[in-house]
Amino acid sequence: MAFLSKPAMEQFSLQFSPFPLIDLSKPDAQSQLVKACEEVGFFKVINHGVPFEFMAELESEAIKFFSLPLSEKLKVGPPDPFGYGNKNIGCNGDLGWVEYLLLTTDADSIYHKFASIFGDPAADRFHCVLKDYLTAVKRMACRILEMVAEGLEIEPRDALSKLLMDEQSDSVFRVNHYPGRAEGGNVIGFGEHTDPQIISVLRSNNTTGLEIWLKEKEWISIPPDQYSFFINVGDSLQVMTNGRFKSVRHRVVANSPRSRISIIYFGGPPLSEKIAPLPSLMEGEDSLYNEFTWFEYKKSVYNSKLADNRLGLFEKIAAS
Repeated sequence: MAFLSKPAMEQFSLQFSPFPLIDLSKPDAQSQLVKACEEVGFFKVINHGVPFEFMAELESEAIKFFSLPLSEKLKVGPPDPFGYGNKNIGCNGDLGWVEYLLLTTDADSIYHKFASIFGDPAADRFHCVLKDYLTAVKRMACRILEMVAEGLEIEPRDALSKLLMDEQSDSVFRVNHYPGRAEGGNVIGFGEHTDPQIISVLRSNNTTGLEIWLKEKEWISIPPDQYSFFINVGDSLQVMTNGRFKSVRHRVVANSPRSRISIIYFGGPPLSEKIAPLPSLMEGEDSLYNEFTWFEYKKSVYNSKLADNRLGLFEKIAAS
């Protein structure tokens, strides 16, 4: 597998990025993060502290799994909610040119599931690689949330990150595989949607496909970068900032003869956590949303289609 050198890729990214690109090692990273969350709800981070070795090893394990015969992969499914899925996304009729693994972030429970199907050696390897990756990515996500909290003058500094660090955090992990299409043309790999959690951290191989919907009412293709991470503001964070941060609508188009692998960590709060605008951000403003628990919103999302405006049910304007 051929890779561009990391310095060359980062220099290219800095010069040609059509969306916010943030160097987490720079002094102005904090203000840039807040600005990106307010204006787009999506950005790319470099100098993020996650070893590329962790990223490449997990991608290699994903490729091994998706290269298995379908009969073997089906032993890990169906996703109820966790497991292997193929083309069917959720339970409300959404389809895509995709197969995927949807997993809990508890690497130990994943190990037991895989060991019972594929044996201890393969499961042990996947467990170790996944644990290293999730630990590093979760640490980065919390770092970003703490920088954002400081930028917004939210006290305490861990008001957001503690929800991901909580032992009851309802975070999930997804690996998507979009098979290459020799015939070309655009088909929907994963339909347009917003992410319901607090923050999403995505890393992919060097195959195109990801698109975001900008305020100018157009889809923008995001150039892939295997060395970097792409961050989405989730619906829950939009509510917690009373709409100041934007949960970005995005999709994946399967338009390449090369397969695309994307790996996403969805940082979510505990199921019982009440989701509402943070009092320190209100400054006399009225809340745009009715308070709800993460469990209530997750259940609502589960019963909706991908493209639905899922926050609409919880907006005070809609409810009045």
